[in-house]
Amino acid sequence: MKTYIQNYFKVYQGLSSPTWMLALVMLVNRSGAMVVPFLGVYMVNHLGFSLETAGILLSCFGIGSVIGSSIGGWLTDKFGHFKVQLFSLVAVVPLFIILPLLKTEITLGIGILILSMVSDIFRPANSVSLAYYSKPDTLVRSFTLNRMALNLGFSIGPALGGLLAALSYNFLFYGNAVTAFFAALIFYLYFRNRKGVIAQKEDTNNEAIAYKSPYKDVPFLVFSLLSVFFAICFFQLLSTLPLYYREVYQLSEKSIGIILAYSGVVVFSLEMLIVHLAERRTTAANAIIIGVFLCGLAFVSLLIAKGLWLLYVSMFILCIAEILAMPFMATVTLQRSTIKNRGAYMGLNSLSLSAGLIFAPYLGTKIAANYGFNVLWIGTGLLMLFTAIGFYFLMKRMKLE
Repeated sequence: MKTYIQNYFKVYQGLSSPTWMLALVMLVNRSGAMVVPFLGVYMVNHLGFSLETAGILLSCFGIGSVIGSSIGGWLTDKFGHFKVQLFSLVAVVPLFIILPLLKTEITLGIGILILSMVSDIFRPANSVSLAYYSKPDTLVRSFTLNRMALNLGFSIGPALGGLLAALSYNFLFYGNAVTAFFAALIFYLYFRNRKGVIAQKEDTNNEAIAYKSPYKDVPFLVFSLLSVFFAICFFQLLSTLPLYYREVYQLSEKSIGIILAYSGVVVFSLEMLIVHLAERRTTAANAIIIGVFLCGLAFVSLLIAKGLWLLYVSMFILCIAEILAMPFMATVTLQRSTIKNRGAYMGLNSLSLSAGLIFAPYLGTKIAANYGFNVLWIGTGLLMLFTAIGFYFLMKRMKLE
């Protein structure tokens, strides 16, 4: 245990102060992440929408995310990561306040789309900011620290959200608005005049793609498509999985929030150490392949038996899948980019994950409503198996550091 603790804290050495502050901003912002995991339950139980209607409206979240990621990458290259992040954090505050006033399918769908779009403009800019403030040899760990903050916030948010939802769903939206405001305030006060700690070193071997659009980088486009398939399955976590807990296990919002909070705690506790070990003992390609395979296994495991314990086991496997896949997907994206087109590449990477938010709820709820959750979990497992095979052959051809 003592060795584990020593190794755990050792991996944090060398990270810059701005990297820690970006993680703090992410923690505060994501601690208000109460709305998204409960949107499906909110629409079905509170507004009386059908399961399929809820799936369609949740897809609006994905559409907005795709638009936001695309615009965010372009805006970042044009105006800089600081201005784009600040705009996103400030602009979502009034949107969260307005959202509970929207009660019809059309108005709520439009509101979700706009909120998601403005919120996800933040993501490419945040990734570029991490690269800007990180030393080259700590880049992966900087991304991991940022994701740990995200997941710790995600553990706090749903847990608190489950309690608030039991009182009133309106508190979920207002809680998001408050945390977004404080995240914006912290970000502005610290980063308004902050310069990068070290100039980013460009790999002279990558000069051929220095000014190339990521949309002309064919291997990376295939990589992005495979990332979409991964996101479709992984983001069942935010759409059909809470509905599965509710419909099949009859869990309350509080119990659902606890399971989702558990996922955040697992990722927060293990991600930095696992990523550090993976960096030393395997390649980014192998980490992604294993993570994708485990994602499918996590959902297929729900077919093994019935019991609350199984939900936690499945969630644990899904957390390990996330830990192995997502940080190294960002690493591969950065290796394909240069300082000139980094925003565009990170934007496409964010867009790939955001595209999963479109198809995940729509396909997931469609399959679950017509064929049952078991068919959905089997299909998810098969798709992840073929996606892992696709990553294996693709990344044998890609030149990765």
